Amino acid sequence: MKEQLTSILEKTLTDIKAAETFEALDAIRVNVLGKKGELTAILKQMGKLDAEMRPVIGALANEVRQSLETALEEAKAVMDEKETAAKLAREALDVTMPGTIPVLGKKHPVSIVLDEICDIFTGIGFTIADGPEVELDYYNFEALNIPQGHPARDEQDTFYVSDNIVLRTQTSPMQIRTMENKKPPIRILAPGRVFRSDALDATHSPVFHQIEGLVVAKGITMGDLKGTLELFAKRLYGEDTKVRFRPHHFPFTEPSAEMDVQCFKCGGKGCSLCKGEGYIEILGCGMVHPKVLEVCGVDPEEYTGFAFGMGLERLVMRKYKIDDIRLLSENDVRFLNQF
Repeated sequence: MKEQLTSILEKTLTDIKAAETFEALDAIRVNVLGKKGELTAILKQMGKLDAEMRPVIGALANEVRQSLETALEEAKAVMDEKETAAKLAREALDVTMPGTIPVLGKKHPVSIVLDEICDIFTGIGFTIADGPEVELDYYNFEALNIPQGHPARDEQDTFYVSDNIVLRTQTSPMQIRTMENKKPPIRILAPGRVFRSDALDATHSPVFHQIEGLVVAKGITMGDLKGTLELFAKRLYGEDTKVRFRPHHFPFTEPSAEMDVQCFKCGGKGCSLCKGEGYIEILGCGMVHPKVLEVCGVDPEEYTGFAFGMGLERLVMRKYKIDDIRLLSENDVRFLNQF
């Protein structure tokens, strides 16, 4: 039996050294030390031995078991180290290699110009106002001196949500909301998205952005309006910018005017973009109508004011010499990367 135990020890140690996987080591453990293993089978024969030999064989069997268990643990530890080293080699990262530079987004040209305009007007004392895009008919029309049946309602091609709720056609409602809640002096700029049922072409869109301005105080004149808008145009487009004012009519201002800037494409000679005029209209303006002031609780005998409204996309087109408004909403990365 001693020879059997010695033989099992030598053979198993040799098998352990030759094993290359955890599965192979586990199979050796089961075959030798398991319930039906070779060492267990020998120990079951201990009852046949003489009383003097049992302790000797028992001690030897324990030594063999401990030796094999130790050899198995050491072999597993070596395999663990090799596997860890191999995994580290596979996942090695050279921290000195240059990283991939992420592609950063850029501000849209509409946002760029809007920020510039807000900076210009806040720099001369205006504050920024905001309001709902889904608006009551009262604020979008009636309070602006455009009652039911007024032809200006047809000209605006309004999207109606219900009989008295519309998608706002202008940001002028913010003028009314401001005058209702704030006493003069008032100087606000109200930028925002507006909606009109226009056909999409090079200069029109059913969804665009408008910027409304309002000043109400004592002694405000048409000269204040003209000077403010000329200053705005020169700061936005440059000191050599040429502008002109033409008489016009708006229900909510009296007198009213439109301001044009010289066409960037033809330099004032006349082309398809400016329809041969040499100038492009960028905003409407005028002195706030006394009826509008009265509706808002402002005494027109004590206060006067001026208002203006401009299409943001047209200002962007003029600034960057873009001849088609559709480019601003098509999200063509080749176009947007230019800004």
